[in-house]
This record gives sequence, C-alpha cells and structure tokens, in this order.
Amino acid sequence: MDDAIDATRTGGFTMPAHDATPARAPIGVYDSGVGGLSVLPAIRELLPADDLIYIADAGHLPYGEKSPFYVVERAWRISDYFVSRGVKAIAIPCNTATAAAAAVLRDKHADLPIIGIEPAVKPAARLTRSGVIGVLATTGTLLSAKFQQLVRREAPGRQVLLKACPGWVDLVEQGASREDARRIVFEPVDELLAQGADVLVLGCTHFPFLVDVVRERVGPDFPVLETGLPFALELRRQLLAREPAAGGQAAAGGAPLRDAAPSHGRVEMLTSGDPAIVQLRVDRLMPGLAPVARLPDSCC
Repeated sequence: MDDAIDATRTGGFTMPAHDATPARAPIGVYDSGVGGLSVLPAIRELLPADDLIYIADAGHLPYGEKSPFYVVERAWRISDYFVSRGVKAIAIPCNTATAAAAAVLRDKHADLPIIGIEPAVKPAARLTRSGVIGVLATTGTLLSAKFQQLVRREAPGRQVLLKACPGWVDLVEQGASREDARRIVFEPVDELLAQGADVLVLGCTHFPFLVDVVRERVGPDFPVLETGLPFALELRRQLLAREPAAGGQAAAGGAPLRDAAPSHGRVEMLTSGDPAIVQLRVDRLMPGLAPVARLPDSCC
C-alpha cells in the first residue's frame, strides 16, 4: 500500500482519545464504517469538551448497497445502544443512513436531537456557472426519496448529474495503492466532467478521504464540496438550543474560537465488525485516535 488514502485528515490539530473529562452526557456518532471519521475533526473543533462514542458498523457495511429496511433496522439497534449509554444527541454522518433512517429515529427518540447529513447540493447550486453539478455518492443515497427532494428543493433550474460510486467505500475501508485508487476514481470523475459539471459534490462521508485523488484529475481550484463542517455546525446549533453552556468554546456568531483551550473530550471507538481490522483502518486514516473495541453482542 502507498499513500493513496493514508493521509491523516485532522485539520491540523490533534484528536485526543483519552483525556480526563468531567462526567457528562456523550454524543453518539455512527457510520457504516470509518467514513464518518472525516467529520470528527470538525465536531471536535466546534465541541472540544464533549465526549464522543463512535460506532463503526463494519459488520454490516456497505450501507449503500443494502435495502432501506436493513439500514433502518441497524439504526434502530444502534440508537437503542446509544440511549442505553445516556447520549445527549445522535449524529449520523452517513448519507445513506440519514436518508433511510433519520426520520424514523426522530420519531422513536423524540427527546433527542438526531442530526443527519446531506450532500452539499445547495452550495453547489450557488457555485456552478455552467448550471451542471456532479454528485458522487452511493447507490442508496442517490435512489433515496430524501435525496431527490433535496435536489428539487435546492437546485431548481440546475442539471444535477448523479454517479454511483460503490467501489469508493471499499477503497477507504480496505485501502488501496495510488494506482488502483486512480483507476477507480478517475473514471466517474471524468464522466461528470465530460458532461459539463463545474462543481463536484462528495455525497458520502467516506469520499473526503479520496479528495486528493479526485484533485489529481480536476486540479486544486476546482470546487469539490464535502459536508463535515456544516454537519458539525448543525450538531452544535441543536445542542446549544437545549443546553447553552455546551457552546462555551464557541465564538459569538457561530465561529469556533481558534485560540480556545485544547480539547478535553474523549473519543470511544466501537465496532460491530472485527476490532483488529477496524483498528488498522482507523490507524491508517486517523492515527492515534483511540483503541477500537467490539460492541456488546447483546446490542448489535
């Protein structure tokens, strides 16, 4: 393996794993695998004192190739586990899980903020000059009614080209050489460019780990949009609405304090898959984050 997707994407700061922290309700975060790690730096920067429980549901990935019923069933089980751990919010940095299950979880856990994620179609519609937007995502996301509604609502009058990229999740989860990554990534990118797209949307949280490969094809100045920061901002907004003290590290107007004290929140890593395998993936993408443990069998 070479450096195709080995680069640590932590935004230039350290992700602490085991600092001492006062007893407080944690935030539950889950994804089908390690893709959701791409949003953790933004969450940690905006909510530095909060404990996070991250579940990589690697025993059941990829969500994008599963039925909506299957994804909802996983959401049901994982959310019940989070509730048993006393979380104060559930964050779902997974487009497929958000599309299939966020509304169900909001009904089931009406007392908890449930924060989903969606592809950056709205900012893409503002940025495009050709009127053509390319969206790279999983099959499950692109076929969902929620995504179709998003396109109709946020990109009227725009041509939104959809390209399913199921192999990209495997690139991130399994690792790949730079040559193999180029072979798998370049083809769908080239297809969208050939059809006139002048903005690309990464519609899966696994895909930011491939952005360097995408940029080999499109160049450094081409708009390639991901949603980690908007997702973290919405999470903080909903927490502040319920407990204003949670925003103590935030500046007025919603911007993070760049000179704030270092984070003291812990990150607990759990998986429904093989912890040793998931640990290798975590260490490759975000080394030093946290040891990975197996979820209790009674949970998931």
